[in-house]
Amino acid sequence: MPPTPQLNTNALQVMAVMYHDPNGQHYALSLSQATHLRNGTLFPILDKLEDMRLIEAEWEEKNPHGRRARRFYRLTAEGIQRFEDARAKLFTPPGGHLTHG
Repeated sequence: MPPTPQLNTNALQVMAVMYHDPNGQHYALSLSQATHLRNGTLFPILDKLEDMRLIEAEWEEKNPHGRRARRFYRLTAEGIQRFEDARAKLFTPPGGHLTHG
């Protein structure tokens, strides 16, 4: 079995936005504004996360304002688990427990 691809800081940032607002309508512009990532960085991350099945996307059904349809993104169950695992790994000190000074 091949090793699981690592998630970089930018990917974790995008996932964090979705994780902390699971019912939100996350589309490229809103994710860019929340993370301060430009489209040239954001879209490859979204493509990679979707290829890894950590997020899923769907197009807006109808557009009442005549603008282009937006693509909404959300974490999958696997994406939630991977984000929680990565977050725990980032904030767990060596030895696995926190100590008070």
